[in-house]
Amino acid sequence: MRLVPAYVTIEFDELNEKLKEEFDKLGAETEDPIGQYIKLAKARGETKETDPVLLELLIALHRKVDELTSIVKNEKKELLPLKFNSETSGVGFEGFEIKDSLFEHGKKYYGRFDLPVFPERKVPVIFEALDEKKAKILHMHDRDIKDYNAYITARERAIIREMRAKNGR
Repeated sequence: MRLVPAYVTIEFDELNEKLKEEFDKLGAETEDPIGQYIKLAKARGETKETDPVLLELLIALHRKVDELTSIVKNEKKELLPLKFNSETSGVGFEGFEIKDSLFEHGKKYYGRFDLPVFPERKVPVIFEALDEKKAKILHMHDRDIKDYNAYITARERAIIREMRAKNGR
């Protein structure tokens, strides 16, 4: 498994039925009404002449207004508490590595990344420990996979730019 140096906070716990439910629920939340509407509009070809960046910003703004409305109405989304907290030392398309030796080989875990993407959010993941620090990703939601992979690609590009700058290119 190829890993790119990256430092992302992850909280996690051993997988159980309640945590599996939260994983499923967080996936359903990405399919909010505006997200569904945009998907259907794209499928019908109604967004062909729309700037994709502008459209994404508009969707993010709509979600932010929904989030602010929830705060004003005192509707708080409670996530389940998780036992462990660490930071990654490397991320890859198939898995990741954490700084601390907290995993038990072969056990399955549920975690939430604080992935620095736009819009910022918790990214749920189900993974299996390969050793006490490395893990293989088993499940992520489609939207989260795209953002996670884009983050890895951006980190790779940043590292290449740093190497070129060091070598005077």
